[in-house]
Amino acid sequence: MTQFLNYLVLGLTRGSLYALIALGYTLVYGVLQLINFAHSEVFMSGAFGSYLVISAVVGNGKGTSSWEVPFVMLLGVVTGAVTAGAIAWSLERVAYRPLRRRNAPKLAFLISAIGASFFLSQLFGKMFNRFTNNQFPPFFNDNSVAFTIAGAQVRVIQVVDILAALVMMVLLDRLVNKTKLGRSIRAVSEDAPTAALMGIDIDRTISRTFVIGGLLGGAAGFLFGLNFSFFNTMGFLPGVKAFAAAVLGGIGNIRGAMIGGLLLGIVENIIPTLPWVGTEWTDVVAFIVLVLVLMFRPTGILGERLGRAA
Repeated sequence: MTQFLNYLVLGLTRGSLYALIALGYTLVYGVLQLINFAHSEVFMSGAFGSYLVISAVVGNGKGTSSWEVPFVMLLGVVTGAVTAGAIAWSLERVAYRPLRRRNAPKLAFLISAIGASFFLSQLFGKMFNRFTNNQFPPFFNDNSVAFTIAGAQVRVIQVVDILAALVMMVLLDRLVNKTKLGRSIRAVSEDAPTAALMGIDIDRTISRTFVIGGLLGGAAGFLFGLNFSFFNTMGFLPGVKAFAAAVLGGIGNIRGAMIGGLLLGIVENIIPTLPWVGTEWTDVVAFIVLVLVLMFRPTGILGERLGRAA
């Protein structure tokens, strides 16, 4: 039971990050009906952006008192989110908007996304040395125990990751369902031409949607960096799994992306611990579960449309 709970907490931690990244995929798909394959590099940029600021503020972390750590972590979340939000905004303006105005085919968007993904990956590799694993200051590698459940030790950093992710997911859900911007996003997702006739600025709404997805992905990048080392290709595997989580929950459905991310994180950490499976199957299990779900429910757990989040 102790081992099971340990893996369950680890699964919730990873699943929370997958959910935050998946929300970026599902928001963009909801309004444009395309997959932003450069979103994994937007997530990556959040880790590097916060790394620059945190290193400038606390250096190697020595001498930082315990009461300062929460403020530094908040700074990391904000700077990671802002960095990725700026990258996502630039991506929409440079890689997608010109194609959209020319009514380019969907394949052109896909090629543009892949090109932007490679560009960002190589850019950050050149800036931060592609052969180096970067890490936040040592005091972030927090092995202190927040509390114990049936013998399972829950670390402080795991609690921070899960709570931060849940807070951001709830705020996004409220934004989409209760604000004017959220109504605009849902209207564009439902019928863009009609939304334009009703006075909604389509370009501005799409741009803000990219930014919101980038903010969430960048915050996830910082939280990911707290737990693991990071490098210029770090976005690929978490990005692919987050995309799988979005499809699992129902691509284009906000609450589906949340549920899909959490479920995927839990499943990929618990199933490989079974005696007849093994941990070497961790990455494979996630996609097997995805295939099995889609065989019986092709639209995902909660269906596809962004408007159904209302």
